[in-house]
Amino acid sequence: MQQLKDKVAVITGGNSGIGKAAALLFAQEGAQVIITGRRQDVVDETVGEIGHDAIGVVGDVSDLEHHKKLAEIVKTRFGGLDVYMANAGVINLTASGKVTPEDYDRHFATNTRGVFFGVQALAPLIRDGGNIIVTSSLAATKVLPDHTVYAGSKAAVAAFAKNWAIEFKPRKIRVNILSPGPVETEILGKLGVSEANRPAFEDYMASLIPAGRMGRPVELARAALFLASDVAGSFVNGIELHVDGGMTLA
Repeated sequence: MQQLKDKVAVITGGNSGIGKAAALLFAQEGAQVIITGRRQDVVDETVGEIGHDAIGVVGDVSDLEHHKKLAEIVKTRFGGLDVYMANAGVINLTASGKVTPEDYDRHFATNTRGVFFGVQALAPLIRDGGNIIVTSSLAATKVLPDHTVYAGSKAAVAAFAKNWAIEFKPRKIRVNILSPGPVETEILGKLGVSEANRPAFEDYMASLIPAGRMGRPVELARAALFLASDVAGSFVNGIELHVDGGMTLA
């Protein structure tokens, strides 16, 4: 049984990492998938990998016009949507004393502003009984070195989601938070972890996680599917689901 059969799902940042894994899985589960990303070539390549008539929309979630464009595409092509996964994000680990205004603004423009105004633009098109998944982070609730600005931007979206769960109550739209721990994605390179140093980094991270290893994108995608599904997650609303191998407890 396909858990998302005949559903329309929009995933921001769906061209890499957790978003891409979710897009692949949602499509396999019967959804019409629309992904967004900032690079045309990467979006096009990912759409080809997803198949199932997936659609790619290029844009930056910090740009409000991008959300308007995306909403118009969804309305014109499908009349509405059922699942909105606000997943796009950036991270740059820096001690507070070295954070620049530009770095601060970049985090909050993408991770926070992008989520808020994305939901503002797409929520009117979400069909009653649909759902929203907001990707936050373990860092929003657990103090980690050099994560201060990133953590703040992710804590804010978790607060948004809990308020939306009540705000959208009349329309029976469920809103949940997916909070990953360390995951094996391309973002490790953006954090300055070279291929040569990656095994040592992963061993170090594994030592901090009760499960003894980092997460895999597909595991986060399965958690997102649980939240999105009317089969499995129909009575789950307003929660923060930590998918972190137990690192919250460590």
